[in-house]
Amino acid sequence: MPNYFCFIFDVIVELMEPEGPSESVSSEKSVFFSSHEDDNQESESESTSTVNPLLQPALTGDVEGLQEIFEDPENPHHEHAMQLVLQEDIVGRNLLYAACMAGQSGIIRALAKYGVNLNEKTARGYTLLHCAAAWGCLETLKALVELDVDIEALNFREEKARDVAARYSQTECVEFLDWADARLALKKYIAKATLAVTDTEKGPGKLFMEDKNTILNACRAKNEWLETHADASVNELFEQRQQLEDIVTPILTKMATPRQVKSAKSVI
Repeated sequence: MPNYFCFIFDVIVELMEPEGPSESVSSEKSVFFSSHEDDNQESESESTSTVNPLLQPALTGDVEGLQEIFEDPENPHHEHAMQLVLQEDIVGRNLLYAACMAGQSGIIRALAKYGVNLNEKTARGYTLLHCAAAWGCLETLKALVELDVDIEALNFREEKARDVAARYSQTECVEFLDWADARLALKKYIAKATLAVTDTEKGPGKLFMEDKNTILNACRAKNEWLETHADASVNELFEQRQQLEDIVTPILTKMATPRQVKSAKSVI
């Protein structure tokens, strides 16, 4: 693996390190995104002489330049475009991490169209979402969430991206990820409730058609609400989930309760 990649990440860390962090936070963050574990680092001139042709588009947000490499068969790098994107440094970071650290959400969106896995983890379990959260790249966070990345992924510290944002005092990122988590919680509960009344093999018991329709209609209404309330607050999302739970829980409880069967003796 060419060491120019390690060199580029170290340069980005140096340029983008927030002003005035405590020494412990600064050093920890540098370890998070630097590659000093490489015992065979080349000189700067050797590192930059073989720079990945996709690196400049990734760092500058040149979507057209990126697309040209991917889509123009005449481009000298076209055949190996995906390989260049996925090339990793010693800790498992590829070009997408560079784009995240530089806040280039357009590059992330473009690469997603070519089928790049946005949920890959580094050797320490960090995802692109962790990366964007740590560096306070709010627009990149939004792009990743819109692209359905796993917002519950954990790093080696058992931290979600929201926890990393909080650790580095990225307030806007924390607020956004709290919102994304609340929205996901509602969507997951809708899916869970729907499955409970439609999966006949896993269902806990017999369900009256009226009760089944009540749950399905409530779930459908909440899905429609989500589609028409993209800017709903965290509190509104929690309220919508609670309303759905208030409808679903009593029915599922009744559904799971064994029915009493009258004995022949009692009938006589």
